[in-house]
Amino acid sequence: MSTSVTSRTEGQERHFRRLVEDVARHGADLALRTVEADSKGWQWVLDHGDELKSAAAQVIVAKTRELALRSSSQERAREIMGRNFFGAEEAAKHFAVNPSQAQFAALREVPFSEETLMSCKDTHVLVAVFPLSILDIRAKVHAEPQRLFYDQSWYNKEKFAKDRGETGWHLIRKTSVDGSTSKTWDEQQFLLAADEETPTARVVVYTIIGHFLATGERLFERIYVRCSDVDSHGDRVYVGYFGEYGLSVNDDWDAYRRSYIGVASARKSRILKS
Repeated sequence: MSTSVTSRTEGQERHFRRLVEDVARHGADLALRTVEADSKGWQWVLDHGDELKSAAAQVIVAKTRELALRSSSQERAREIMGRNFFGAEEAAKHFAVNPSQAQFAALREVPFSEETLMSCKDTHVLVAVFPLSILDIRAKVHAEPQRLFYDQSWYNKEKFAKDRGETGWHLIRKTSVDGSTSKTWDEQQFLLAADEETPTARVVVYTIIGHFLATGERLFERIYVRCSDVDSHGDRVYVGYFGEYGLSVNDDWDAYRRSYIGVASARKSRILKS
């Protein structure tokens, strides 16, 4: 359940105001020590003080929102997952996401138990997924020095590639399900455990690209994995072979058995009661 604006106490409000005053003094001291400018430069700063005030206020609001909506659940998850954690901070850094208060609230509690995270800490990536479509992600990383997407246009008008989905946590397996290559879609689904499901292509692509930008590790470098989506022709979408030429997105019939196509897997999240 999200916290309302009026739930803070008067004492908390007084302490927060003092904290911000301390922050302002610290920022001023730091700027005076480190900014190299002559008297004309400093006068320019003073003449444009409203810009400085506005910029500082935006930073204070954004960081306050982030800290207020962060939870011990997230911190513990980050501690357990280590480099296999991709949270809101990583999304902001690598995908230029600017989370809203509602999105922070949606991510406040990680919907996986500590036991689940401990068992998956080396085999899965815990990802805070924001509403970005595959096309959005491709556009955001277009300027990266490495080629992150294979040069393809076939899916530009496909619904699955334009779907932005919702904000939420996903626990994505870093490899295809064991023994899932050379099998049909139905045979692959039979291999999933009761607490597993096949994620969408959007979530898998988000995880692959985000995890690479954060850690340099390439997932599904020499294999494709089927996802839960189908394209406009009813063919199953699969992604992978994330090598030097970039991530590839393709489609195929469910009935085909391919030695190079496995199936993607994610842990089902527990249902959180408000």
